[in-house]
Amino acid sequence: MSDGRDPKIVVLTAPSGSGKTTIAHALLLAFPSMRFSVSATTRAPRPGEKDGFHYHFLTGSEFQAARQDGRLIESEEVYPGCWYGTLRSEVETSSPDRPVLLDIDVIGASNVKRIFGAHALVIFISPPSLDVLAERLRARRTETGDAFRIRVERTKLELTYEDRFDVKIINDVLEDAVSQAAAAVSGFLNRQGG
Repeated sequence: MSDGRDPKIVVLTAPSGSGKTTIAHALLLAFPSMRFSVSATTRAPRPGEKDGFHYHFLTGSEFQAARQDGRLIESEEVYPGCWYGTLRSEVETSSPDRPVLLDIDVIGASNVKRIFGAHALVIFISPPSLDVLAERLRARRTETGDAFRIRVERTKLELTYEDRFDVKIINDVLEDAVSQAAAAVSGFLNRQGG
């Protein structure tokens, strides 16, 4: 990367409602040198979300320009007209001393793994069941009607990716899932040459 050292990238991926963001926050507390990668998106900010902190909120044309000129290492149209991606600037300064944590969808995680290989640890967070996940999504109340149905259908697709990643953790008991994720990250960060 820019300082000549190999990158160290930790990726959490999961269907929405699986608890990956909660686990990400716990990992950031457990590994103080780790920095969180803020994703870019074309979706509108939700109440209370701040640009550059929660997401880099881009217009559709800004996002497509970033894709075309190589400023995104991965991007995906997650829902019709709604793009998400990781800016190259968010990961290019990562190193064993300053790893970066990404919280991204399964297709983006697959792309990061393909690009960075052993320099990226991808952890898939799985819900105990599709029914439990649907209940978690209902409780969040961020989508209703068609948006909720689209989210659940996408979840079924995302669950087919679970065996493609380095580590799979079932988030049934949050404390156990955090412990398992922290152990995997610790092993990855302490491993030499990757």
